Amino acid sequence: MRIEATNGTEHKVWLTDSELEQLRRHAGNPRNDLLIQLGGYVGLRAFEIPQIQPKHIKRTDDGEHYRLRVPEGKDTTGNGGKPRDAYLLESTERDLHQYRQANDLRPSDPFIDLSESGVRAVVKRVAERTAEATGEEDYQYVSSHDLRRRYAQRLLVDESMNPRVVMAVGGWDSWQAIEPYLNAPSEQVINDAFEGVSF
Repeated sequence: MRIEATNGTEHKVWLTDSELEQLRRHAGNPRNDLLIQLGGYVGLRAFEIPQIQPKHIKRTDDGEHYRLRVPEGKDTTGNGGKPRDAYLLESTERDLHQYRQANDLRPSDPFIDLSESGVRAVVKRVAERTAEATGEEDYQYVSSHDLRRRYAQRLLVDESMNPRVVMAVGGWDSWQAIEPYLNAPSEQVINDAFEGVSF
């Protein structure tokens, strides 16, 4: 993982997929695992995660894909929250379905019944637990936004996905908002660039 110090005690953490999986392994319970998935695999912000309910999951017209309706995403234009349809991985949809069944959730019950600050606190606790279990102290810097950062970097850098598609499903309004993720190579991209280089 790569860490950038920002203002004061804040840090930007650039996770790899294996590090995201470590967080999932140390989530502690299915709810926390879902929370990690919604941030890292669906790209939801901390305030969006508590909005998600079973009724927000939709199958696409072809019947082969899923979307997750985010009722009130971030609107950087100042006109209030705006809805979007995030892409939902089949594996995450399956975990959401199992969680719904196990907890007898109604269509309008939240999957994650927490406040935004509660979501942030869970991620912080999971990160600290992961740091302790793995001996990798850098995990203690992981925040809920770092999950979303991994989501964007995976799609833009690792998968070279069209930035317009990522903006649409991830709720980024402007090129300036998504551009920092494009310019930050992942560990694998760096490794690939140096393959075969001799000094």
